[in-house]
Amino acid sequence: MKADIHPKVREVVFQDIVSGAAFLILSPIKTEATVVIDGKTYPLCKVDVSSASHPFYTGTQRILDTAGRVEKFGNKLGGKTTGLAATLLKKKIK
Repeated sequence: MKADIHPKVREVVFQDIVSGAAFLILSPIKTEATVVIDGKTYPLCKVDVSSASHPFYTGTQRILDTAGRVEKFGNKLGGKTTGLAATLLKKKIK
């Protein structure tokens, strides 16, 4: 490998500003902010979303009402739906 072409990596703390969770990760990111953890100073990078606050990972993900959408679409066409929309409407009616 060629020397001096790769970025210098170091331990950086990524802190989720929503949940307050902090992750110590190797990264080449440059930042001015620092944080002290267990007596050692690390560069700090604040992030908006991480696995600690994202709805997919926390289990607070919303389920969309697809049946309501299909009915609204069917009503808009006056009952002249075909394909998947018609199949879903027939199953709901029966």
